[in-house]
Amino acid sequence: NKERRFKMEQDFDPVHGADGWQISNLPILSLAPYLASVEMFDEIGIDKIITKRNLITSYLEFILHEIDKEVEGHFEIITPTNQEERACQLSVFFHGEGRSLFEYLMKNGVVTDWREPNVIRFAPVPLYCSFEDMYRFGQILKEGIQSIH
Repeated sequence: NKERRFKMEQDFDPVHGADGWQISNLPILSLAPYLASVEMFDEIGIDKIITKRNLITSYLEFILHEIDKEVEGHFEIITPTNQEERACQLSVFFHGEGRSLFEYLMKNGVVTDWREPNVIRFAPVPLYCSFEDMYRFGQILKEGIQSIH
């Protein structure tokens, strides 16, 4: 019972249903990894993270447009072009063999996210992705498209 749970009474008065599975205090050891993350955000600063997010995602978008010029018509970026509407994620709709390309990318060390129908989501996370990573990704993506078609 939420009204009585902190009174430390002898008898346990449970909350029934799904609400009874909520916990009021998170286990301290489970929170330890978050401390390192918060410290990293504090050290770097959110403004620098946002700046890199915008730059690296724009670079990825540029790479995708350059690949599209070479392989014309195999995909289209469906994420808004406005940086504030997309953050660091680009969803790309692939015409045809999207699932095969997704599997090709995974086999070649590129971690992405698959969504039906034929959408692969790419997220150049600014804290651990580099511009060189994006360049290498572009090479792998182009090779994958060419090998499938």
